[in-house]
Formats: sequence, C-alpha cells, structure tokens
Amino acid sequence: MARQSCYLAVDVGAESGRVVAGLFDGSRLSTREVYRFPNRSVRILGHSFWEIFRLYAEITEGIARAASTYGQSIASVGVDTWGVDYGLLDRTGHLVGSPYIYRDKRTDGMMDEAFRRLSREELYRHTGIQFMFFNTVYQILSEVVENNPRLDVAESLLFIPDLMNYWLSGVQANERTIASTSQILDPRTGRWSTEVIAKLGLPGRLFRDIVEPGTVLGPLLPELLGGQSVGSPQLVASAGHDTASAVAAVPGEGDSFAYLSSGTWSLMGVESASPVLSEKAYSYNFTNEGGVAGTIRLLANISGLWLVQECRRTWASEGKDHSYEELSALAERSPAFLAVIDPDYSEFAKPGNMPEKIREYCRTTGQRVPDSRGSIVRTALEGLALKYRFVLERLDDLTGQHIDALNIVGGGTQNTLLNQFTADSVNRPVIAGPIEATSIGNILVQMMALGEISSLREGRDLVRRSVTTTRYRPSTPDRWEAPFTKLHELTGRNLS
Repeated sequence: MARQSCYLAVDVGAESGRVVAGLFDGSRLSTREVYRFPNRSVRILGHSFWEIFRLYAEITEGIARAASTYGQSIASVGVDTWGVDYGLLDRTGHLVGSPYIYRDKRTDGMMDEAFRRLSREELYRHTGIQFMFFNTVYQILSEVVENNPRLDVAESLLFIPDLMNYWLSGVQANERTIASTSQILDPRTGRWSTEVIAKLGLPGRLFRDIVEPGTVLGPLLPELLGGQSVGSPQLVASAGHDTASAVAAVPGEGDSFAYLSSGTWSLMGVESASPVLSEKAYSYNFTNEGGVAGTIRLLANISGLWLVQECRRTWASEGKDHSYEELSALAERSPAFLAVIDPDYSEFAKPGNMPEKIREYCRTTGQRVPDSRGSIVRTALEGLALKYRFVLERLDDLTGQHIDALNIVGGGTQNTLLNQFTADSVNRPVIAGPIEATSIGNILVQMMALGEISSLREGRDLVRRSVTTTRYRPSTPDRWEAPFTKLHELTGRNLS
C-alpha cells in the first residue's frame, strides 16, 4: 500500500470549529473530521469577547485526538479563522485582555472618526478594502480614542489564526491573507501602510513583519501531541483567513469564473494578479484581500446566511426550533417574491430579532409584509440570490469580461434552494462544491509548503479529482427581472 500523508487543518468560524485530517494517497485527497467544537463568546459589562483560551483548549484537544489516530503520518498543521479580530501581546508574549468580537459596539462612530483623520478616498487608495464598520482599523482606532490602557503595555498584534499559531509553535508572525482583512495593509506591496498607521494615530510598534501563506513557522510544540509518537509535524502559516483558504480550493477551470464562499457571510469575487484600486472599484466598495500564491481576492462581502441563522435563533428562543432543512422546505412552499430585501441593509448586520427586522424593512419600503416563517426565509433567500447577481454584474464591469460560471463553496452549498435561486437570478451555471473548501484549501497550502504539490493550479486539479460537485442551471431567469429592478431601487435608497 502506498504511503499516506496526513495534513491537519484547524478551521474555526464564528460559530464553531473543527480539526480536519487531509489524507493524501499520492493521487487523491480525502478529508476526515477528527473533532468539532463550539466557538463561544461571553458578554461582560456591555461588551462581547471571544472565549479565546477555551478555543485554544479545543484546538489542542483536536490535535491530540488526531495524533492518536494518524500518528507518524501527520506532516503538518495549519490554522484558519474568520477575519479582522485580534489579540494584543505584551513584551513577554502574554495576552493583554481578551479579544473583542467584531460585532461589538465599540466601533460605533469609528468610521466617521477615521475619515476625520484620513479621507475615505485616501483610506481606500492605500488599502483597497471594503468599508465595513468592524474592520480591524476601526477596532484599534476605538482603543486609541478611548485611551484603552492595554495599548500602553501592548507590544504586538496577532490576528486570531496568528495567535493560535504562536501558541502552537512559539513563533509570532502576521500572515498576509488574514492581515489583509484589517484595512491597514497595502495590497500593492503586501506590507503595512505606514501612512494609514501614522495618520490614524495607531501604535506602529504593534504590527509585525508579514509572512506569506505557506510559510513554515517551525515544529509543533511537542507537548501538544498528547504523548503520541508522531515525529515532528510542522506548523505552517496556512492561508489564515478562512475565505482565502476556501478560494484556494475552488475547482474552477480557466480564467473566467467567479467564486462565492457561502456561509454566515457570502463572499463573492474573482482571483486577480494585482489589486484593482480604480474609482469604480471604490464606488462599488469592493475589497482587495490577499490570496494564495501572490494573488489578490477582488470581492464583495455580502450578509449571507446570517439572516436565516438569526431567524432560526429567534424562533428557537420562542420554542419553535426548526432545522435548516425544515426552514428551506417551508420557504420552497411559500409564495415567490412577496417582497424584496437588500441583505446588506445595516440593521440586518446586528444581532437581534431578524424576523421582525425583515418585516419592518418591508413595511418601511412599502412592500407586502411576510407573515409566516416560510415566507420570511424565502424573502431572505431571494434577497441573497438577487444581491449575488448585483455583485456579479459589477465584477463583470470591473474585470471587463462576462464571467462564465459561478463556483459556490462552503456550507452554503448544502442549501439547494438557494443554489437554484442563484442560478436563476444570475442566469449562469452554478457549480456547488466542495462543502469542505476551507479545510481543503488550508490543506493545499500546507502541501505546497512541504513540496507535496508544486502550485495552486496543481492543487485545484487535485480538488477536481477528489470531490464531487453539483451543477445548477438557470430554469426561470425571466421571473427574476422585476425583483432585480426593485433591488436596484432599494440599494439607491438610504434606509439607515
């Protein structure tokens, strides 16, 4: 039997995390989930924090379980997480306070404060990043404005995957893809923007040297292996941003495809050899984030299945606990296009009673108001599919070409109703899969780092050999024209 190599992907989202084993037999890659765990937060005195030490404990438990199963075949470990959030370390390398959650209220008003110090246009010119209230730059600025005493003792800033890498290997580094979510990195140079740091008054000492995805940081600390004899697995700074990992695993062919990483957030874009910092990109509020192999991810953040997750959470608190499959079935049986919503309406980004927020949005915009759980979910899913077309047509415009197909990866690939809605709305083929794109992309970067594969193209060839995808074709695109016109009307109105 041929030797089987094992690569461990630690993949952590805002709701849960897992440790996944990637098993490579020389021809195909398969994945096995070793351990799954919740990612929890805590609210203290009006602020929200990640339970960061619990998260680390869960990660190390997963690695120890993998070591007991896969032993000597484990070659390396890589970590990816959500973007923008960070921890601060003092001069001894100890964490100073718990990391805040990106949706915490401390960023209220910070975008306006930033623009008083550095114009909106200049900030985009230096960073090429979409303006979102929770970006790292506004989080740090809030600490500067409030004279947060932890800044007095902080000597370095590590994003969440960087922090986990440090605790797993003892090496501090800022990996480029996760750093690029901050709105402080210059996408042309891949280095921190000294002008943004200076004009916003951010402590420059916090920002460490940038390393590329696929940098080997060193051996995993031996005490993390649960006493197992597994050799010396390497800790690889994989594509630390989960979307960057997911995009690396998109099994697209040729150069004319777009990707949609579908989950709590929907991130739609294309891969580019260089950043797009034009006036049009600025007006469209597109982002230029770091990708694997020196690429740029030109994309837009869309609110995603967060809308349905919050609806489900609200109904569960009322004693009506539905599975996502049940909610999709209710939506499918509900009337089409009862109302049109913009998923990126500012109030939808905040936790709370999402069903009532959707109803209130429809009242405010003079539309019929969905009154059942199925009709509310259908309105949310239709709104997402319409926004996908809105963004895809802008990608056509920015790239100067008609994008042939849309590749959907991530957990949202399991929502067949939304996938068909998307194909009908964008009027192009939709290819869904793999579900495990983030873990697979994390693993591909590790394989490139250790020389198992030579390039991103070879990695995508491996994905196509190893996974099954589902193709959705447009069936009723004409029905989506009037609702799409309505969405254009709504995005032009200030409802905030």
